Amino acid sequence: MSELIRQPYGEGESEFTEKRSRFIGNVYLIGSEEEAQAYIRAIRAKYYDARHHCWCYRIGQSIARYSDDGEPQGTAGQPMLKVLERESVTNVCCVVTRYFGGILLGAGGLTRAYAKGAKDALSAAGVATLGLWAQLTIPCPYPLFESVKLELAAVNGILDSAEYGTGVTIAASVPAEKTEQLRRRLTELSAGGIELTETNRVFRPGNREEV
Repeated sequence: MSELIRQPYGEGESEFTEKRSRFIGNVYLIGSEEEAQAYIRAIRAKYYDARHHCWCYRIGQSIARYSDDGEPQGTAGQPMLKVLERESVTNVCCVVTRYFGGILLGAGGLTRAYAKGAKDALSAAGVATLGLWAQLTIPCPYPLFESVKLELAAVNGILDSAEYGTGVTIAASVPAEKTEQLRRRLTELSAGGIELTETNRVFRPGNREEV
């Protein structure tokens, strides 16, 4: 995978008021245009009495769509999409709903408001970078469990699960290029008593990153 892919870590929602207009932003992780359209329909149904439901989505590196949904052309969907492009986020659908407050915001005001709605919702969701991860099994004695967790964190690893028996059997994921570094650290930590086993390599999102 030659190019890093950033996508939403989860769902995100934000809300603010600008000159009595209420803006509600929602961000979702998606895998297809059908999923994007389903989310847009769900938001329309949830806020059925709102004036506008402006949206945009990006999938992969080639699909990008947006709609101003009745707002002046170029003041809503496109500024929202530019936020996603600027943050290099894909596999994402963003909907910003507006309850009109009776005061006109003008083209510049609308553009800023819809961009803010998209940015705030994306910030609430966080992002994660897709990469090649090694899946590991790590048998660990109880006295070293907390130290092993610290070593995992030091290489940006993720503790996926832990089984408790005579010792702890950890299932973890680490960025593939960090596997040998972790192996060396655990060998030093345990005087050779801990030997990790790599069971698989997969592309998966990493830890949550702030936007």
